[in-house]
Amino acid sequence: MVMSQAEAASDQEGYLQALGPLRVLVEDDNLTEIMVVGPDMVYVESHGRILLTDVRFKDQEHLLKVIDLIVSAVGRRIDTRQPLCDARLLDGSRVNAVVPPVAIDGPILTIRKFAKERLRITDLIHFGTITEAAASFLQASVLARANILISGGTGAGKTTLLNICSGFIPPDERIVTVEDAAELQLHQEHVCRLESRPPDVRGEGRIGIRELVINALRMRPDRIVVGEVRGGEALDMLQAMNTGHDGSMTTVHANSPRDSLSRLETQVLMGGIELPSKAIRQQIASAINIVVQLNRLRDGSRRITAISEVVGMEGETISMQDIFLMKAEGADGQGNLKTTLELTGVRPQILDRLFDMGLPLPPEISRLFPDRRGDQVAAVRLPTPPAGPLQRRLG
Repeated sequence: MVMSQAEAASDQEGYLQALGPLRVLVEDDNLTEIMVVGPDMVYVESHGRILLTDVRFKDQEHLLKVIDLIVSAVGRRIDTRQPLCDARLLDGSRVNAVVPPVAIDGPILTIRKFAKERLRITDLIHFGTITEAAASFLQASVLARANILISGGTGAGKTTLLNICSGFIPPDERIVTVEDAAELQLHQEHVCRLESRPPDVRGEGRIGIRELVINALRMRPDRIVVGEVRGGEALDMLQAMNTGHDGSMTTVHANSPRDSLSRLETQVLMGGIELPSKAIRQQIASAINIVVQLNRLRDGSRRITAISEVVGMEGETISMQDIFLMKAEGADGQGNLKTTLELTGVRPQILDRLFDMGLPLPPEISRLFPDRRGDQVAAVRLPTPPAGPLQRRLG
């Protein structure tokens, strides 16, 4: 039965009302995070600052009822037997819930909010997260089917950047996404979305990321986009990238490009497959082309601090080179850090692929590394960012 617009609006209103005291925070576009620590302490993050609000729940049972509503609405469950749960709000915002006995002092709820309007690369340029030259390089790399790893800490903006980079994929390609809790917002027409499933009450029926990645390979994908690699699925992702599914993307928690590759190596070992370290590193070196590092700075801003390229192996070590690096330039009177993302002057190996495919390049890269085999290609012209200050934050 098809639901009418009026019925859908009514259901949405009922859902928001059932969120109780959280509703006003969920509907506040200036907030990027809602952090509930028991019924009497509700914190929010606004413009990089964490603040305690005056929002309160009636009691612990009231908070547990709201948590149960959120997780059950997306087919998840949480109770004393399964006290941890990843879920999402109906608007796509990411949710993590923890209840007793694991949460000692009462239920804990964390909501990572996403902007209602989809962020574009021009927004990130406006925020200072990335420069136009670096944005154009990433766009060209996606079009050239480079395998891209986005690295960063919690709340650095990895998912937002993955969404934006995925938006560069041509509309005629078949994309399969794999996530723990669906939060990617791809706007291409041909997208197949897969989401993991926790075990049921009997502890059965779990479908993990690894199984979904393996299944994605049987779905004739042009590209595979994995929301985040955390364990043994890293090996399956690397093998997919090495067996004709180039142009794929994923994210990983790490503090530097070099650390992100070490994390991948550790995650492969977590899969229980005994491989020599050198063999794993060779898989990584041949699979990953570009590593984009995101960091959250001490003033709360999110910045791309490095765009690096994996260039092969030297002995038993993966060889990398930095294409763009962030340069700090102090702070202004309000304590906001001033940074720039500059070209290092190192010639990217992927340029040969870009030249072969006739893809446009940023003016700075075209001038620094002209195509000696023919006419220099034209520069990418990104749309002009909307006029006026933008209030949206990178989530």
